[in-house]
Amino acid sequence: MNALRWSLVGASALAAMVASQPATAQDAPPVDGAGEEVAGDPADFNRSLRTVEEDVHALKEQVFRSKATLQLLQEIVVQGSASGARSTIWHENKLGKGYTVESIRYFLDGQPKFAKVDTEAGLDELQQVKVFEGAVPPGSHQLVVNMRLRGSGYGIFSYVKEVQLTVQATTTFTAEEGKSCAVRAILDERKGMGRSFTERPAVQFETQCVRLSGAAAGN
Repeated sequence: MNALRWSLVGASALAAMVASQPATAQDAPPVDGAGEEVAGDPADFNRSLRTVEEDVHALKEQVFRSKATLQLLQEIVVQGSASGARSTIWHENKLGKGYTVESIRYFLDGQPKFAKVDTEAGLDELQQVKVFEGAVPPGSHQLVVNMRLRGSGYGIFSYVKEVQLTVQATTTFTAEEGKSCAVRAILDERKGMGRSFTERPAVQFETQCVRLSGAAAGN
């Protein structure tokens, strides 16, 4: 029985050595007699085993703390979605082909929320894009839109390519506790034969607020 126990200990020590440093055929441990392997120190093996167990316990503790943190964050998100106020801001371009949008900038309460510039190809492909979505403090908020345009005429109207103009507009909306407000900034052309090429582009705002539970509310 003692010989069997020492053989098992030796095999375990050899497995630990192989796991920590791969060996080639030339590096194989020496063999004594008829296949009897040289066994390691049982005390070293026990110390290594205790170290592994301690590492496993430490990892379990880290996992437990991570789960607790994740649960706390989940509770904060769930509770936050049921209270406070939220806002979503959309940019929408309905201009005709006579204009090209070179830059778009949105500011909410003086803070930049969206900015994009392309003076070469333009930004006309951004016909509808969400420029902001998130929580906002209950109360009154100011939204400022600033866009740079240029003409994109052709043929006898090619001269308008040299025309550059800035369109700026401002609106305010009130975010109430437990509600979400969606604000659409729509870039379009003013109607009327008496308006010049530079006077036609303008921004109109549409605001709709709903309860966070989904029930409709007044603007």
